[in-house]
Amino acid sequence: MESTYTVMELIGTSPTSWEDAAKNAVETASKSLSDLRIAEAVEFDMKVENDKVVAFRTKVKISFKYQE
Repeated sequence: MESTYTVMELIGTSPTSWEDAAKNAVETASKSLSDLRIAEAVEFDMKVENDKVVAFRTKVKISFKYQE
């Protein structure tokens, strides 16, 4: 069986960790996309304010089955 997938890039955020930021991105995407398949964390960064880390950001590539 052949399938086609769409890949979308998202950025999730969290005040506590990159892992939570990635999880937030996937969980938010699942509210409007169906048949999610693979999520790949591809980039990590932090938001810094007043010399302190205030947020973790994770860029996630997520794939889902293409629907015609």
